[in-house]
Amino acid sequence: MGLTFLEIEVGNPTNPEVTEKIDFLIDSGAIYSVVPTPILQKLGIKPFGEQEFRLADGRKIIRKKGGALFKYKNQIGVADVIFGEEGDSMLLGAFTLEALGLILDPLRRELKPLPMILAGI
Repeated sequence: MGLTFLEIEVGNPTNPEVTEKIDFLIDSGAIYSVVPTPILQKLGIKPFGEQEFRLADGRKIIRKKGGALFKYKNQIGVADVIFGEEGDSMLLGAFTLEALGLILDPLRRELKPLPMILAGI
């Protein structure tokens, strides 16, 4: 299986004009996106809590969590973001993909529009 990378702009929802371009590894198996802490701090994004994660080797780690604005082409969304520490990969997770209205085609390793369904009355 190949890897899919994507350049996405990340910003503070309270100041959406200021963004940083980041080359993410798309990981549709990850829930949250991970952005290095210095970038989030530079954008003025503050953590609102912490989240525990289990690594592939069984260890548990805790990371700070906040909210960020994500831009890709004409798509804009807001999703939870993990404050990455040294050694953490920059990942684009499922919540961010959904916030942008996108889905990863696992066979072609391409992004496609996510079918949006709104329940009627």
